Amino acid sequence: MNKNIYNKNFIFKIINKDIKNKIYKKIKTRFPPEPNGFLHIGHAKSIYLNFEISKIYNGNCNLRFDDTNPEKSKKKYIKSIKKDIKWMGYKWNKKTMYTSKYFKNFYKYAIKLIKKNYAYVDKLSKIEIKNYRGTLKKAGKNSPYRNQSIKKNLILFEKMKNGYFNDGEVCLRAKINMKSKNIIMRDPVLYRIKKNSHCKTKNKWFIYPTYDFSHCISDSLEKITHSLCSLEFLDNKSLYKWILKKINIKNYPKQYEFSRLNLEYTILSKRKLKILIKKKIVKGWDDPRMPTISGLKRRGYTPKSIKDFCEKIGVSKKNHLIEIKLLEYCIRNNLNSIAPRFMSIINPIKLIIINLPKNYKEKIIVNNQILNKKFGTHKIYFCRNIYIDRSDFKENFNSKYRRLSINKEVRLRHAYIIKAIKIKKDNNGKIKKIFCTYDKNTLKKNPINRKVKGVIHWISQKYSIPAIFRLFQPIFTIKNPEQNKNYLNYINKKSIKIKKGFIEKDLISKKFKFFQFEREGYFIIDKKTSKKNKIITFNKTVSLKEKINKKNI
Repeated sequence: MNKNIYNKNFIFKIINKDIKNKIYKKIKTRFPPEPNGFLHIGHAKSIYLNFEISKIYNGNCNLRFDDTNPEKSKKKYIKSIKKDIKWMGYKWNKKTMYTSKYFKNFYKYAIKLIKKNYAYVDKLSKIEIKNYRGTLKKAGKNSPYRNQSIKKNLILFEKMKNGYFNDGEVCLRAKINMKSKNIIMRDPVLYRIKKNSHCKTKNKWFIYPTYDFSHCISDSLEKITHSLCSLEFLDNKSLYKWILKKINIKNYPKQYEFSRLNLEYTILSKRKLKILIKKKIVKGWDDPRMPTISGLKRRGYTPKSIKDFCEKIGVSKKNHLIEIKLLEYCIRNNLNSIAPRFMSIINPIKLIIINLPKNYKEKIIVNNQILNKKFGTHKIYFCRNIYIDRSDFKENFNSKYRRLSINKEVRLRHAYIIKAIKIKKDNNGKIKKIFCTYDKNTLKKNPINRKVKGVIHWISQKYSIPAIFRLFQPIFTIKNPEQNKNYLNYINKKSIKIKKGFIEKDLISKKFKFFQFEREGYFIIDKKTSKKNKIITFNKTVSLKEKINKKNI
C-alpha cells in the first residue's frame, strides 16, 4: 500500500488521530464474511483495506465468519474464503473466528435486554411486522405484544431456545422507537427461530441472532478498534451503538462506513450471482467471466493486480461506478513484466513458402521476455509450411492495411520478409492456402532502401501443437446492471468465444504460469478445462492495449 496515498483518505485520518490521542494502544480490524457464497472483487476491497491497515499500524486483523444463518452457512464456502484470502497474500490474527463461538454470549445479552425491558418476544408474522413498521413517510405502530411483562418475555424466550415454537412463529425484538425516522430503529428483530443443522454447532441451538445483534457484540468481544463496513450499513450504525450501550459491554468499538465497489458491466450481489449459475449463464463460481476471486484467479488475474486496483480506486464515502478498464490496466501492467512471450495462432490459415525445400528447418532462438532476460530463451523453427492468423491476410491490397496481401511484403516476427504470390480457395470461395516466397537475406533485418512496415506472428506447422483459446467479454451489455431490475434481459450472449488454433511446441516444455501471445493478449492455461477436453486450453486474461481514462488512475 502506498502510504502517501492512503494517509489522505478519511479512515486513515481517523486512525492517525486516534493514535495521536492515545485512544488505542493497538489497532485491530476484522474481515467478517458470511459463508453463503464465494468472495468477489467487492470483498477484495474490504480484505485489502482491513488487512493493510493492520499491517501498516502493526496491528491485527481477525477473520471472523458470520455464520448466524444455519440455512446458508456452508463449510465449502468457509474453505473457499480462507483459500482466497491466503491467495491474496494475507494472514489473519491467530486462529479463525466464528460468530457462532459467541452464541452463549449473545443469549446472555439478550436475557439482559429483556430484564432491562429493552426487548420482547413478538408473535406477529413477518408480513405483520413489516406492515407495523411503516414507511419512510409513515410512522410505525407498536406491536400488541410490545408491553408484555418482563417475566412473560423471559418465559417465551426460554421456550424459543428450547424449540417449543416453529420457524417464524415468534421472534425477539428490541424495544426502541416505532416512530423513529430511521426505520431500522423501529423495534428490529434480534433473534429468530431456525430449526436447521448448523455447520459448526450442529443441532445445539434452535434460535439464532441477527447480524445486527451479533456483529457489534462480536466486535466488542474481540476488542476490534475500527469496525469498517460499506455504506449500505450506514443506517445500521445507530443500532450498533444502541445495542452496545444498552448491554453495557466493556469494549466499545466504532463503526466507519466507506463506499462499496461498483464495477462496470458487473453485478456483485451474491444472490444475483447465484441466479447466473442456476440459470446456467455461467458454469459455476469460478467461471472466468465471474467477478469472484476464484473466477479472476482462473482467468489469470494476480494478487498484485487486484491489490493495485484496490489502491487506485481508493476509499471514499461516495459510491461511484468504476471503469472495468482500470481493473484491466492493473493486470496488464503486472503481466507485462512477468509473462513470457510466445506466438499462437487463434484463427489459423496455412501458408506455404514455395522457395523453401519441403524438409527445410531453421532454428531461431528468441528471448522469452523482452524486459527481463532472466526468463531465458526458447526455440522456434522456420519451415516451408507455417500457420498465420487469417486476419493477417487480405486478398485485395489496401494502402492502410499493413499486413499480407497479394504481391505485398510483410515481416514474420523474429524471421524473414515474405511476399504473397497466390492463393487457393475451397469450393465455398474461402481462402484455404496462401503461397509465398521469402527473402533469405532478411533474417531479423530490413534491406536497404526497402520499407516493410507490417509484422505478423506465425507458427511452424510441423513444430506446433493444437490448442483451444477461450476469449471473454463482460457478461452484461449495459454499464450498470446492478441498478436494473431486469438485468437478465441484458445478458451478453457473446461473453465467451471458443477458438481452435495452435501454439509453439516448445511452450509446453516451459514451466511458466502466464503467457503473452504476440499481438493477441495475455493468457493462462486453464487446467480444469484442459483436463476435461484432453487438449491444452488457454483463458484470455486481457488484451495487450486499451485506452483508459487517466482520471481513474
